[in-house]
Amino acid sequence: MSTTTPAAPRNTPPGPTALNTGSRRRGLEWFGFKMSGRGKSRMDPTRNNTAAGIAAWLLALLFVAPVLWMVLTSFHAETDAATNPPSVFAPLTLDAYAQFFGASSGVSPWPPLINSATASVLSTVLVLVLAIPAAYALSIRPIKKWTDVMFFFLSTKMLPIVAAVLPLFLFAKTIGGLDNIWFLILMYTSMNLPIAVWMMRSFLAEVPVEMLEASQIDGAGLLLTLRAVVAPVAMPGIAATALICFIFSWNELLLARVLTGVMAGTAPVFLTGFVSSQGLFLAKVCAAAVVISLPVLFAGFAAQDKLVQGLSLGAVK
Repeated sequence: MSTTTPAAPRNTPPGPTALNTGSRRRGLEWFGFKMSGRGKSRMDPTRNNTAAGIAAWLLALLFVAPVLWMVLTSFHAETDAATNPPSVFAPLTLDAYAQFFGASSGVSPWPPLINSATASVLSTVLVLVLAIPAAYALSIRPIKKWTDVMFFFLSTKMLPIVAAVLPLFLFAKTIGGLDNIWFLILMYTSMNLPIAVWMMRSFLAEVPVEMLEASQIDGAGLLLTLRAVVAPVAMPGIAATALICFIFSWNELLLARVLTGVMAGTAPVFLTGFVSSQGLFLAKVCAAAVVISLPVLFAGFAAQDKLVQGLSLGAVK
């Protein structure tokens, strides 16, 4: 009986499908993808994180570059600051800061800075005192048609502030509120209250209901519950709301420009006084902007952890 010996396999070149698969695999790996055993592509996490980090740094430099340019310009002389193209390596000087603090004019910036601090801090405190109970009633103890109330608060922010300047001016003139810091505090409180209620409502909605029920069983009243139970849990949200209201009040210019004069003028109004149609003023304006921005920067760095926690509260379930 004869047996048939199988023929040895011939070394055939890979077909077009194998070549395409290999080149596709190498191409995907070059772009950061890795092929799994079944041919499925997955992104290399190391290369993906590197690309995301580079993009984040570029975006951060894009936002920080104008601020760094403003700081650099504030240390230049007026003639160097006004050159075109700008003199990047011009000699550094503190003349602009000396003029801001009244070395040549004798005008002190401290009264406007104190007015801005007073109006911003007091209005922020009033906003929190009014917004926390309102947000508690709209979130933890919801009332009927609470969504209509929230949208009414939001609708007040849709009115352009320019449309309300003339009525507010006439009202302030009637009651003697022109150039009065207390009337400006009232305006800042009403300006920031709607957004504070919206923010605090979302923050207080994350407070566990079980904690409130336990406090009620222990006999705690509303004020004690807000102070001892709700406030510690929602402290990141309270800090974020307070910081945003403080920044909005500190940076506000239009109302302060119209409703104040000499006694109640704020720092942004004082800053606009350096802009002139005659002479050079770019270095002085940059120096004033740097000094006026420092309180907001210090407040942001001091409450950085609370701000991040508050703005991200409820983002991840």
